[in-house]
Amino acid sequence: MKVVDLEEGMPTVNEALLRLDRELVLARQQGYALVKIIHGYGSSGVGGALRIEIQKSLRQRAGHSQIRDFIPGEDWRVSNESTWTLVKSRPELKQDADFGRSNLGISIVVL
Repeated sequence: MKVVDLEEGMPTVNEALLRLDRELVLARQQGYALVKIIHGYGSSGVGGALRIEIQKSLRQRAGHSQIRDFIPGEDWRVSNESTWTLVKSRPELKQDADFGRSNLGISIVVL
């Protein structure tokens, strides 16, 4: 799984969305099936603009079949159906440091 930190350098939302585009293309070219996006959750802990817009973009991409799926960090746990299906096919994902931690600051992208 490739890890992409979109928070790095404190980009604007537009800059982060452009980087997301580039990183997803690059991940595909490099043969990755999964990408962990680090977008943060906002300094107040209740949700930041970056998180909201990145997840909105990922939902749209999934809806338009540009990506297979995306799993928000709060759903990156065994009790989530999409996560469980993915982990059954790739058991090594249970070793991910964020697995089961309800980390609002990440999203998992299935290419």
